[in-house]
Amino acid sequence: MTAADQVARDHVAERYERFALVEAPGRSALYAEWASGVATDASACDVIGRLPADRRQPPLVFALARLRGAPEGGGYAAFADWLVQHGDELVADASVRSLQTNEPQRCAVLLPALAAIEGPIALIELGASAGLCLLLDRYSYRYGGAGSVALDPADGPSTVVLSCELRGDRVPELRVPELRMPEIVWRAGLDLRPLDSSAPDDRRFATALVWPGETGRAARIDAALDLAAAERLRIDAGDATDPEALRLLVDASPSEATVVVSTPGLLPHVPRAGRERLFGALAELRGEGAHWVSLDPPALHQRWTTPVDASGWPGFVLSHDERVLAAADPLGAWLEWRAS
Repeated sequence: MTAADQVARDHVAERYERFALVEAPGRSALYAEWASGVATDASACDVIGRLPADRRQPPLVFALARLRGAPEGGGYAAFADWLVQHGDELVADASVRSLQTNEPQRCAVLLPALAAIEGPIALIELGASAGLCLLLDRYSYRYGGAGSVALDPADGPSTVVLSCELRGDRVPELRVPELRMPEIVWRAGLDLRPLDSSAPDDRRFATALVWPGETGRAARIDAALDLAAAERLRIDAGDATDPEALRLLVDASPSEATVVVSTPGLLPHVPRAGRERLFGALAELRGEGAHWVSLDPPALHQRWTTPVDASGWPGFVLSHDERVLAAADPLGAWLEWRAS
């Protein structure tokens, strides 16, 4: 074994142990079991270590394995046997697939930010995947918890209904009764490898990224894919941090519409240099009257105009033009308003 191989093995073991202990519990017992097994299995680590460094994430590896027929019964031993036998197939699949969490539920926490922006809006999502978070005004919303409100599209209840828990003591500041659908008149996305919502293989991959044990999520994504296919969304293939690729979409938007760029959950997957390049492009667009709505981990950067204590911050940070609005579940299950 070369020194590079040993480094890859150790990196995979550490990453999967962290996933088993921190990320999977409470979401997927199966993924916690698989990740815990991989962390102490040199043969499994060596197979995963053959994948490109940016394709070794447990949710991606496990989704690709399940698509290929990895047994979900029989415990870790059955999965490990499959992994060793099908390593070449996994490596081949990882060369054309990357982690693309396309969760429409995130729209439930993005909606209050977009509702405060006067329309008409030209919505551009970076890292759009199949574009399910471009369809905010096509979904129905049911907010509960500390406040209560129901919202439906103009043409009636949607086949996709998003439930979101409102938390905290600042719900009146959210002006729940005044929440409204944003006026989106044009929408487009940018992604390195866009998913086609009408293509069977891409649809299977999108739903395979749902972790086993997450009740109702696959059905929600499947229904949202139907809406996206009917919409025939424009999603360009390109680097979200490339100012020229972003500029092409901005220039294609209607001149009378306000451009809003959204990056829900994108930035953790972008290397630091790419993030800085994107921040510069967004600053330039904001100087031209555009807006930026984002959903980011609290420790990812410190560009917010309101200080964020990452050690005590629950969930992700919802922001509008770098102004902190709320703490939110990374996948949109709850929202805690923080803006004053």
